[in-house]
Amino acid sequence: PSHLDDLPPTLLKKDYANLPIMNSVDDVVKRLLSLEMASQKEKMKVKTQQLVEKVRRSPNDNGSFEVQVAILTARIRTLEEHLQKHPKDKKNRRFLLMDLDRRRKMLGYLRRVNYSTFEKTCKELDIQYSPPQPYSRRVTKRWLLKKALSIKVFQEKQKLKAAERLKQRREWQAKARASRKQQE
Repeated sequence: PSHLDDLPPTLLKKDYANLPIMNSVDDVVKRLLSLEMASQKEKMKVKTQQLVEKVRRSPNDNGSFEVQVAILTARIRTLEEHLQKHPKDKKNRRFLLMDLDRRRKMLGYLRRVNYSTFEKTCKELDIQYSPPQPYSRRVTKRWLLKKALSIKVFQEKQKLKAAERLKQRREWQAKARASRKQQE
């Protein structure tokens, strides 16, 4: 599903949109200068601009967390569309996963710091955020046995160390008694 679907089909590229001559040009030229014929890079710019406008705090806000999340969202959606056409493209799948991870981290930070902004951003950009699951190890018989063995080994090692320490302490005490007798 293309996210440029909500744009009119004859939406002109940014450079040509405000020219007065565009009203007198015929449809073929308009179509050539429209986003329909635009490169992927130009489509990406328009998509990014649309999403950034939704969450921007002020007209010259270009670096807030909300704007960064919007830019990542535009990249993610573009990569998703690309991967639907080219499912074996491993390099771009990796980029998609990296961007998803970065966006998830940013949203997690935004959620901790300013929850109302986080909610607004998710709603505006139509993002479903699910917090990461706490890590839990799957308990298997092998893991239980390994753990029991390592605990047993640790306890045996402690016993050996305790015996060694006791022996050393007795030697020190004997030396201390000997030095006291010499001083008397």
